[in-house]
Amino acid sequence: MAKSIDISAQKATPMMAQYLSLKAEAQDCLLFYRMGDFFELFFEDAKAAAATLDIALTSRGEHGGAPIPMCGVPVHSAESYLARLIKAGHRVAIAEQTETPAQAKARGSKSLVGRAIVRYVTAGTLTEETLLDSRRDNMLLALAQTGGENASEYGLAAADISTGRFETLTLNAADLAAELARLRPSEIVLPDGLALELPDAHPFDRAAFSSSRAEAALKRLFGVATLDGFGQFSRSELAAMGGLLSYLDHAGKGTLPFLAPPMRKTSGAHVAIDAATRESLEITATMSGARAGSLLGAVDRTVTGAGARLLAQDLSAPLMDQAMIEARLGLVQLFHDDPMLRDQLRAALRALPDIGRALGRVAMGRGSPRDLGQLRDGLGEARLLRERLGRLPDQPPLLAALLPALDGHGALVDSLARALVPLPPTETANGGYIADGYDPALDDLRRLAGDGRRAIAALEAKYREQTGIGALKIRHNGVLGYHVEVPARAADQLMQPDSGFTHRQTLAGVVRFNSIDLHEQASRVTQAGAHALVAESAHLEELIESTLGRKAEIARAADALARLDVAAALAERAAEGGWQRPHFVADDGEGPCLDISGGRHPVVEDALRRDGQPFVANDCRLMASDRLWLVTGPNMGGKSTFLRQNAIIVILAQAGGYVPAQSATLTLVDRLFSRVGASDNLAKGRSTFMVEMVETASILAQATERSFVILDEVGRGTSTYDGLALAWAVVEAVHEVNRCRCLFATHYHELTRLAETLPSLSLHHVRAREWKGDLVLLHEVSEGPADRSYGLAVARLAGLPPAVLKRAKDVLSRLEAGKAKTGGIAAGLDDLPLFAAAAAAQEEEESDPLRAAIEAIDADALSPREALEHIYRLKQLAAAHQED
Repeated sequence: MAKSIDISAQKATPMMAQYLSLKAEAQDCLLFYRMGDFFELFFEDAKAAAATLDIALTSRGEHGGAPIPMCGVPVHSAESYLARLIKAGHRVAIAEQTETPAQAKARGSKSLVGRAIVRYVTAGTLTEETLLDSRRDNMLLALAQTGGENASEYGLAAADISTGRFETLTLNAADLAAELARLRPSEIVLPDGLALELPDAHPFDRAAFSSSRAEAALKRLFGVATLDGFGQFSRSELAAMGGLLSYLDHAGKGTLPFLAPPMRKTSGAHVAIDAATRESLEITATMSGARAGSLLGAVDRTVTGAGARLLAQDLSAPLMDQAMIEARLGLVQLFHDDPMLRDQLRAALRALPDIGRALGRVAMGRGSPRDLGQLRDGLGEARLLRERLGRLPDQPPLLAALLPALDGHGALVDSLARALVPLPPTETANGGYIADGYDPALDDLRRLAGDGRRAIAALEAKYREQTGIGALKIRHNGVLGYHVEVPARAADQLMQPDSGFTHRQTLAGVVRFNSIDLHEQASRVTQAGAHALVAESAHLEELIESTLGRKAEIARAADALARLDVAAALAERAAEGGWQRPHFVADDGEGPCLDISGGRHPVVEDALRRDGQPFVANDCRLMASDRLWLVTGPNMGGKSTFLRQNAIIVILAQAGGYVPAQSATLTLVDRLFSRVGASDNLAKGRSTFMVEMVETASILAQATERSFVILDEVGRGTSTYDGLALAWAVVEAVHEVNRCRCLFATHYHELTRLAETLPSLSLHHVRAREWKGDLVLLHEVSEGPADRSYGLAVARLAGLPPAVLKRAKDVLSRLEAGKAKTGGIAAGLDDLPLFAAAAAAQEEEESDPLRAAIEAIDADALSPREALEHIYRLKQLAAAHQED
């Protein structure tokens, strides 16, 4: 955050006074102050920008006897610098010149050119192609809380202004982290005073988060008398939407982006996946933040940016509505079963521009002729796809629902096709984007300008012949306009009073002149060119207005194209890997099921294939009578991969895609939990074991009978006794209380005794064998417990020194001998009552701290001073006990 600038405007120059006024308005944003062809930054802003951009820090003038720090970036390349600043976490205010030097001079001989902040550039308000990742959403999120500081309910509003996606949700504090992980916002806006420690969050005017003001603003924005058609929004949702709209209005300085009507999400509409599970399963990004190596990276075969963004949304929020899942699967099957149709569709989609983001730029007033050209081309191709796909017999329901959105744009496409050149430019300053023949008056102006330029070319030839100077040229620049330029050695002839030329400028090696004939011709060219630019600009405004009149329909077409891309991409991936369509069954009273035959992990399988190795597929059959699998076996044997692949198959299935398995039959999963691996969270002062316990506690508190849980090595981060005790209790709780489908991997072989008392628990292991002293990992999951852990064999594979391995073998022999003699660490567990019985028993007898302290004293070993200290301590304990 930039520091405030302590400088008196009264003591500053007019320019600096203007800067300080704008900086006060920009507050903690870096201020890009336009000065000619550069954006300049001063004071602390300059220091921060120079450090981030690695550019030179200079100075201008003085303040308090010290130079004012300063740096700048060229206007023509500002976007690349903005991208780096935004990525580094800065926000930027753009102060543009609002008048020309001539207009400023007309106000007074020494008047400063007027400037104003025209836009705030923040991570969540980007629309430029160069600043956005085409294959990822760019979500701006606002949170609000109604009912006072102690309320546990939040309203969430999120929008991607580059495409118009707009959704809202009411959620509890416990679900907030999961929703943030799903949406992956680039920026979060909170009302002033809301105490939430969230990354990329900053406060905004609390008054903006008003539910009543928001309702009125939403009605104005969408032109409706009531919001009932969009859903029944809670007060907290309205407040969040109000804050979001106000922030967008502030960032755009009164220009709101295109937003589709808000979609009201419900907490039960998609599978609940908390942040830890998303990270563990690496759904859209790996633990290092990379897309490659994630589930999304392994599945994505989309050919458009919009399709890639939609696929990420689908995988982040698997559905809970079986009818919607089946509709998606039906569309995937259409393209899977017809490879020729799939190839034709993907080829057509690959050539399409991103019309959703082009529309977003146009709606924000940042659109260019090129954006209109993209809309023309995209909507034109959408109409052809509509005709081609509309002829298919037996259309799946989802395709029939999507096709109408691709049509109805004929008039707009025809208008844009007639008005624009085939390849419109991104800049409008030089014109040339309106096609010849669209406007006869514009054509006349262009002809006049062209005739004038030809006359100037003829004049150049005339002057060469007249003067005998073969190097004479007529050139043009932004300062002198058209002028005659000759080498310095030939300039004396044109300097004569009767030469007909007027001296304008002398440079190293050349001298520049003007003439009456040239001035007259240049005036005609300039006047015609200026009028042509005005005419083109007027046509551009008309085209933008007619385009925005159909913005809702265009957005629906963009969404339909993205859905077709996702379906074709999932079909392509399924065809590549031999994936199968999953089947969903209702809970018929016998409990949920998860029956997977020949399941595979797509990310691991891809990695093995690159190394020329096969992936060993495995079955998983969790039924009402066999819903908890206890999986044992050696490290590196494939336990974690087996656990994760089944969770990933659930995600793919409920996202509406085929799955990497020979077959998959399942009942809908409402919540998905993964406790597979953990790391220290030093920022919160949590050790690996503490993180593990927090995640496990969350699972036990939230998992229902319809949930699917994978747990790996619970309890391994503490002592053997503590770890085994915790793992034992967790297995019982999952079986007796949560009663969900669960895969539990462990190295505590003592847990296998639970199969004798828990009827829905079964034992499984990953197979391994030792052959001639070497460990062979088979990666196969079989019934029954593992015969041993093979820890020393795995250590040998890891390269531990032979001396260390020999010593470890000796120690292991002694431990196993002691275990056989004493009954092992699991001695006495056979008589332990079940978790349910233990939970119903009375609480343990309260401990007596005074008695414990006395028993801990070794009276024979105390010195007089230590004895006195113990007496004082015992008195304190006694006094505390009496107070209790």
